Amino acid sequence: MPLGNPFSNMFGRSPIKPMQEHMAVAVNASSKLVSFFEAVISDDWEQAHATQQAIVELEHQADDMKKQLRLHLPKSLFLPVPRTDLLELLSMQDRIANKAQDIAGIMLGRKMRIPASLQQLFIDFVQSGQRTAEQALTAINELDELLETGFSGRELTLVEDMIEKLDQYERQNDALQVEIRSALFKLESEWPPVDVMFLYQVIDWIGDLADRSQAVGSRLHLLLAR
Repeated sequence: MPLGNPFSNMFGRSPIKPMQEHMAVAVNASSKLVSFFEAVISDDWEQAHATQQAIVELEHQADDMKKQLRLHLPKSLFLPVPRTDLLELLSMQDRIANKAQDIAGIMLGRKMRIPASLQQLFIDFVQSGQRTAEQALTAINELDELLETGFSGRELTLVEDMIEKLDQYERQNDALQVEIRSALFKLESEWPPVDVMFLYQVIDWIGDLADRSQAVGSRLHLLLAR
């Protein structure tokens, strides 16, 4: 999307739409991980590379949008949302795309293999993390409506319910993380120690993806509390 003057025009009205667009790009980046893992499991490294590049491009786009948002966000914004809170929310959103890039990068760089007995668990785990990210996006997309209603009424209740569901998804992701780590532990003696170490790291990073999505919801919840 073009950057520059259009942002200035947007900020003349509200910074919320660009914030939502940034979150959409970040979540789009993480969504590519499902097909990336499918390519890794199929040993299709050409497709894995293409998907990793798509993630990188989306991460760069999100980073550019973040810079533009920071540059054009007025210091004297007349909104019931403090500028510092918007900047913190923006940083949390950006970390979703960053982590997706990290996961794909390390797996592609090492051409990591996933034990056959863990492959479906990994797919389920990644899909769970993405569901959490998408729920965070759903909540963020209500921010403009929240502002219009003065953070009150049915819209407030709706967003609070969305955040509660986001927390549930993150807890489910935590449970899957425990399950997949336990399954990998049982295979440790059968795999090279270095490979096992990096698999644990990837598991932790996928868990981080859900954690960062929940952090977006937590920051939004703080805005509601104000």
